[in-house]
Amino acid sequence: MAEHKHGEMDISDHEATFNGFMSFVTRTVVVILVFLVFLALVNG
Repeated sequence: MAEHKHGEMDISDHEATFNGFMSFVTRTVVVILVFLVFLALVNG
């Protein structure tokens, strides 16, 4: 087994995936909040 050397792994793909996931979650939460406000206004 190869020796692990701290800080040498290329994590650019991991960071891109995480950033995409966070963007998706943020947009989803915003859409849900807008939908809930819409429901509150319609059902007033």
